[in-house]
Amino acid sequence: MRPSPTAPNLLLTGRPGVGKTTVLLHVLERLPVEAAGFYTLERRRRGQREGFDLVTIGGQPVPMATRGAPGPSVGSYGVDIGLIDSVGVPEILRGLDEADLLVIDEIGKMECLSEAFRDAALRALDSPVPVLGVIQLVKGDFADKIKARDDVSLFHVEIPNRDHLPDVLVQKLSRLFPWAASGGGG
Repeated sequence: MRPSPTAPNLLLTGRPGVGKTTVLLHVLERLPVEAAGFYTLERRRRGQREGFDLVTIGGQPVPMATRGAPGPSVGSYGVDIGLIDSVGVPEILRGLDEADLLVIDEIGKMECLSEAFRDAALRALDSPVPVLGVIQLVKGDFADKIKARDDVSLFHVEIPNRDHLPDVLVQKLSRLFPWAASGGGG
């Protein structure tokens, strides 16, 4: 079952570390629909951040960026564009045909180094499958164009609102998935 062609794309934004990915994961836990896509997590060792992992929905983490690694850099992190292209992009494209909901965390500086990722993100946003995602807060040409789209609802995550945002997002998405509201499977 697919939502209408005018399905909204719900994107979270906010400063680093405020809990955007946590909000997204809480929504996924509570919404019984078939999701595809990925999210990112910090990778820590001995209390220090050493990089970021890309985690496909239901998958294992793979290192997307590592402090001091070779490759294009964002801050002190070398980004593995090949991994974004070989793991993240196919997961988004698979979801176009197989999922009720696409998850993209995040449309950020690291991911946007990949042209294939940018193309897949646009295809996802243009598709009838709704997108639940995270987008960088800071200005950037690609991110700014997405934030300005008529089919994007932007939610600014801050400490005072982050605990109730999953309720708001589940309610909005449940309207697209009648079986989710009744507790049925997708």
